[in-house]
Amino acid sequence: MKRLLAIASSLAILASAPLFAEEAKSEGIVITSSATREHFIGSQQTFTGLEYVDPMLATPQAPARTSVFLVDFAPGSRSAWHTHPAGQILIVASGKGWVQEWGKERREILPGNAVWIAPGVKHWHGATDKTGMSHYAIQEALDGKNVEWMEKVSDEQYKE
Repeated sequence: MKRLLAIASSLAILASAPLFAEEAKSEGIVITSSATREHFIGSQQTFTGLEYVDPMLATPQAPARTSVFLVDFAPGSRSAWHTHPAGQILIVASGKGWVQEWGKERREILPGNAVWIAPGVKHWHGATDKTGMSHYAIQEALDGKNVEWMEKVSDEQYKE
C-alpha cells in the first residue's frame, strides 16, 4: 500500500504521447522517464478497486501496434471481464494476483510469471484479496483497437 501511495503522490501531469510522437519523428531512439508520462487511476467502468496505471507505451507510432502499461493493483482490485483482439501478455512484477478465463478456475500469478492470453479469450486479472500486485500488460492493436471491455467481475465471481 505504501508503494501505491508513493505512486499516487508522484503522478505526473505532463502527457507523454504528443511529446513522444514528435520526438519519434526526429529521433531513432527515444527515452521517456516515468515523470514525463501521464499516470492515471483505473476507470471505475473497467476496474473494481484502486489501480494506478503507467502508460509506458500507450500510443505506439505506426507501423508499431504494441502498447505497454504497468498496472499496480491494491489488494482486492481487479479488471472487468475483457478480451484482446490480438491477445495479451502479462508479466508479474511484484505481489500476488489472480487471472481467470471465463468458465474456468481462477489461477494464481506471482512475480516473474509470464501469462499469455490468446486473442478473443474472455478473462480478468488483478490482485488477490489480501495482497497487491503489479504487472506489465502488453497487447497489440488490431484495426486500431487493443481491448474490448465487458461487464465487471462480481464479488461472487472474484471470491470463487
